[in-house]
Amino acid sequence: MKQHTSPWLPMFIVSSSIFLAVIDIFIVNVALPSIQKGIHATNGELQLVIAVYLLGYSCFLITGGRLGDYYGRKKIFLAGMLLFTISSCCCGLANTGLQLNTARFFQGVSASLMTPQGISYIQVLFTDTNARLKAIGVYGIIAGSASVIGQFLGGLLPDIHFLMEGWRLIFFINLPLGIVALAAALLFLPETAANKTQRFDYGGVALLTPALFSLIYPVIQGRELGWPAWSIFLLLLSVALLLIFRRDQQRKLARNAAPLMDTRLFHFRDFKIGLYATIFYFLVQEPYFFVTGIFFQNGLAMHSSTAGIYFVFQGIGYVIASVISVKLIPVYGKKVLQSGILIMIISLLLHILFLTSPQTPPVSIALILFAYGLGCGSVLPSLLAWSLKNIPHHFAGAASGTYYTVQQSAIALGAGITGGVFFYAAGNNPVLPDYVHAYRIAISLSIFLLLLTSICLYIMPDKTR
Repeated sequence: MKQHTSPWLPMFIVSSSIFLAVIDIFIVNVALPSIQKGIHATNGELQLVIAVYLLGYSCFLITGGRLGDYYGRKKIFLAGMLLFTISSCCCGLANTGLQLNTARFFQGVSASLMTPQGISYIQVLFTDTNARLKAIGVYGIIAGSASVIGQFLGGLLPDIHFLMEGWRLIFFINLPLGIVALAAALLFLPETAANKTQRFDYGGVALLTPALFSLIYPVIQGRELGWPAWSIFLLLLSVALLLIFRRDQQRKLARNAAPLMDTRLFHFRDFKIGLYATIFYFLVQEPYFFVTGIFFQNGLAMHSSTAGIYFVFQGIGYVIASVISVKLIPVYGKKVLQSGILIMIISLLLHILFLTSPQTPPVSIALILFAYGLGCGSVLPSLLAWSLKNIPHHFAGAASGTYYTVQQSAIALGAGITGGVFFYAAGNNPVLPDYVHAYRIAISLSIFLLLLTSICLYIMPDKTR
């Protein structure tokens, strides 16, 4: 790829993919109670509104990364952005849980096509390690800002009724954003060279996709249905398929046949440990917003707009810490991430002690969420950068696809596990004491997972090679 201008312009263009992909994870969190009333959804269908998006996202992320390498990243970015915009409109037009969740699945699939191109472009555009770390840090800030904006709009828009039910606006807002991103990419995004020297690994896709589906779907639906035999079968099948997939990829790599997942990535110790840290961290990140949004509105009887405003304070803390942490990482390394995890744990303990009472002053709620945001902002933007810091640029597509597949799979599993624990503990027809009990259990689980994240960060190498 010939570079005639500053790399920051194409970087910001491809960052629109992560902005839209992330905003559509978080924008539904606060809006879920409004969506449930609008389409008369069950709790299981409500979990699926988040999870099927992540299911489609995670199942095809590696495929999306490899397609960019094979056909050219600009082409796949444009295709993904177009499909994402169309499927977002289909979400806004849905009238039943089945219609919405079907559209959400394809929205996730289209996000998996456009998002890996962002990190791949950054790996190619910024060849200097420090510049790449800075760019990935900025990319993380954009992703985090999307989560903040998503939480706010998810609380605000359901209370606005303009020609349609307010919750539908959370999906239609992607239409103008998608059109602008498509126009900018067509005009200013350079194409990367397509690598068609080796055949695309369709067999790997055929193994990995059902393996991830068989792992994630029963975790989400099994609890509500009483863990039927098919859910246990699918979980066992996922283990078998993942083992077959791993062996298949190793064999293809040995004969230089361009596997879907380049297993040489796991020779980079910091990348491998970073994936473990990512799993434990993202089992917490999205489920926290999911259960907190439900608890605020269904438990404490907040309006969606009020809950959205509270989450803005979390977002303010996130943005402040993100900007500072990107500057501190080159000096203090992983200590910044470890400090962020500690802040998150302390904040979650305060959640258990104070946020479960209807008498807690609004200022206290805002400060506790602000503190949680400080912790998130110290971890999230730099966890990706720290995991990829020693990955050579020719592994860019494979590394970004693998990382985001693990990340989104963890988020989907977290929605199923933590969300399932929360709904199980709350029971049928819950009242406030039931919601308080369920929320404390869910937050305690999150604290345990953050402790595991901290252990991973402790053993992760702290130097750039």
